[in-house]
Amino acid sequence: MASTILSASNAARHPLRSPAFRLLWIGRTVSNLGDQFYLVALPWLVLQLTNSSLALGTIMMTATIPVAVLMLVGGAVSDRFSARKIWMLTTSARTLSVTLVGLLVWFHALQLWHVYVLALLFGVADAFAAPAAQTFLPSLVDREQLPAANSVTQMTQQLTTILGPAPAGLVIRAFGVAWAFFIDAFSFLFVMAALWRLPDPQRSQTAAKKGLLHSIAEGLHYINSDAALRSLLILAAALNFCLSGPISIGLAWIAKQNFASPVAFSIFVSAVALGSLIGAALAGLYKPRRRGVTMIVVSALIALFTGLLGLLAHAWLLAVVLLAMGAAAGFLNVHIIAWFQQRVEREMLGRATSVLMFAAVGLAPVSLLLAGLAVKWNLTAMFVSSAVLMFLAAAVAALTKPVREIQ
Repeated sequence: MASTILSASNAARHPLRSPAFRLLWIGRTVSNLGDQFYLVALPWLVLQLTNSSLALGTIMMTATIPVAVLMLVGGAVSDRFSARKIWMLTTSARTLSVTLVGLLVWFHALQLWHVYVLALLFGVADAFAAPAAQTFLPSLVDREQLPAANSVTQMTQQLTTILGPAPAGLVIRAFGVAWAFFIDAFSFLFVMAALWRLPDPQRSQTAAKKGLLHSIAEGLHYINSDAALRSLLILAAALNFCLSGPISIGLAWIAKQNFASPVAFSIFVSAVALGSLIGAALAGLYKPRRRGVTMIVVSALIALFTGLLGLLAHAWLLAVVLLAMGAAAGFLNVHIIAWFQQRVEREMLGRATSVLMFAAVGLAPVSLLLAGLAVKWNLTAMFVSSAVLMFLAAAVAALTKPVREIQ
């Protein structure tokens, strides 16, 4: 069966014509749709329990700390062992965790520390699942298919983010938070079923013979020795530090304090997702001739939209800005990931990907904590300050020749 799947993948002109990629795509689509119920339910549950932006910030920070600490380990493990099996194991752990929290909510036994434990477990799972997923994808499609495969993956993920939050908000309002967690748990079964039927990718025997710490050091050295990769990681770290906290905390806080409805929050999330869908679609159709310059310009646009979020009071204006912001981010993400997967050698992909993801999330705990404090101080100042820092990061990138020369 494995040989049939892989030969069909090689012959396909578009990744969706590959049975292997299509099977994984269907499983991930259902799972991503279920994730939207979790992503709406969790911040709403925390704000219901505490009415505290600081509590929400520390819980989200709890989810990002293990990602930052263990991401490099996750990348090295993905190069040494089966990325498919790692993905299956982490999905199983998520299923059990979210089911347990749903039961605690159902029986009115949930306490705040339970939510912290859930966030911690999800963070640990993400640290291993994220590099495993990025390592597994290139084994299903040809190198030339990677931009299209990433475009389809990103577009579908954003489409589920558009379709999922509004039903999630309605389910929470009609039946309670517990049902949102149960739906998410059920959706995990689909990606597990897809992974069960797919073959294991070929692993690097060289990485398997080396120690774990040596493998991690090798990945860091690989990135550091490539000026373009190193510079791009610095830009990614700066952008994500400025975005992760303000967006995660700020949007939930605005929905709760200004509009008092989980549906408002779901609309904001859907607006970002719709924009990201449009941006990912454009990225699949258009490859800029000077990709590095395009990345810098798009980063500056994202900074502009971030600053506007702190100045607008009407929900529809916020939704429009979030739509544009999502489009810029979606376009940027597809080209960064595709370029990265095309540039990095296959045997280094897991470790190199983990370094990229570490750059993206390593500062997220600090960003979330600062955002949780900042929204109580001044919401507008938080968004404007983030925008200024992002403009500075884009300006530094514009002065960096290796970034400008990325093709």
